[in-house]
Amino acid sequence: MSSTDTYQSDTYQSGTYQSGTYQAGTYQTGSEPVPPRRRRRTVIAALVVVVLVAAGVGVAVADPFGATKSEGSGVVDNADPTSTATVTQQSLASQIQVQATLGFAGSYNVINQAPGTVTALPSVGQVISQGQVVYQVDGSPVVLLYGPTPAFRGLAEGATGSAVTGPDVQELNADLVALGYVTGVELSPTSDQFGFWTKVGVERLQTHVGVTVNGALAMGQVVFLPTAARVSAISATLGGPAQPGGPVLDATSTTRVVTIGLDATQQSEVAVGDPVTITLPNNQTTPGVVSSVGSVAVAPPSDGGGDGSDGNPTITVEVTPSDPTATGSLDQAPVSVSITTASVANALVVPVAALLALASSGYAVEVVSATGVHSLVAVSLGLFDDADGLVQVTGSGVAAGETIVVPAS
Repeated sequence: MSSTDTYQSDTYQSGTYQSGTYQAGTYQTGSEPVPPRRRRRTVIAALVVVVLVAAGVGVAVADPFGATKSEGSGVVDNADPTSTATVTQQSLASQIQVQATLGFAGSYNVINQAPGTVTALPSVGQVISQGQVVYQVDGSPVVLLYGPTPAFRGLAEGATGSAVTGPDVQELNADLVALGYVTGVELSPTSDQFGFWTKVGVERLQTHVGVTVNGALAMGQVVFLPTAARVSAISATLGGPAQPGGPVLDATSTTRVVTIGLDATQQSEVAVGDPVTITLPNNQTTPGVVSSVGSVAVAPPSDGGGDGSDGNPTITVEVTPSDPTATGSLDQAPVSVSITTASVANALVVPVAALLALASSGYAVEVVSATGVHSLVAVSLGLFDDADGLVQVTGSGVAAGETIVVPAS
């Protein structure tokens, strides 16, 4: 605004605007505090601060965008260029922008339990499913079965049907039914007893993989993992010794996941179920949803991390892509994520740059009437959209379609 802009008569807490052309006053810098919102919103503190002086003294406007001194006037004049924007009515979303890593969920270690020599290994990236061979020792295959309890003993039918029981037997029974070697009528998938039909199922499994058929599983013939295994690293050496208790390979699940190291101070802003937009390395975007929010803060590495946390403690937030196939096959790929933490429909929206912080407290926008008359209208602030620099406002003197003043870009 220049010193010849006209204002309508309006009364505020700190003073009164006089109708007509106001006299240029001395500009003062203000220090109105920012509402306690997110850290990124401290940019509001750099906005224009309007100081309304007592009635009859005049109006002093502080403009930290810059000011110049009028020649010979002895006062400071606001020479910064301005532009205009329109108050809109629209849906508005509050978002957090973070850096993240695209990969696969889960982390599993395959431990060998059979003595001998490693004679076959999978390749990195290979996916091994239930009933398939993971690796071989002395030419004998080690088969993957599903279950959370690792193999810790040999399994065989005892003197009676209930001689061998336990969670590992229940896993075996469920797997034999899932693989079709026995039916659910013949063998309950929830049974934890190694009985006649368990033995039949094991014999059919042994026939399928080409090992000695005896209806019993020696220690080291099977590996239990919670799900299908995607090989991420190989520890064993082909032709090397297969030491019982030694690592063979590392694996993940085949489930796609985006992992975020979120600044711990932002934990309360993110919740399970929040929608997100994932920007992939090829700049394509795909939707997702927050599936877990950690509760344990972890100190960053001594080098400051580089995870977007600015060296602050972080919590782990996981995001599940809505369309996993759209994320490709890259592992440990850097991506960016926009988390929508709140939204509102039919909101009155203005650019954040249009806000004027009043020295007496509160905020206003400068409205321009159809005849060119400028007036300050007090507003209350609502939801912020940090990504697009917009803010929801409410106030009796502002409406959709009105023209407001903003700093020139």
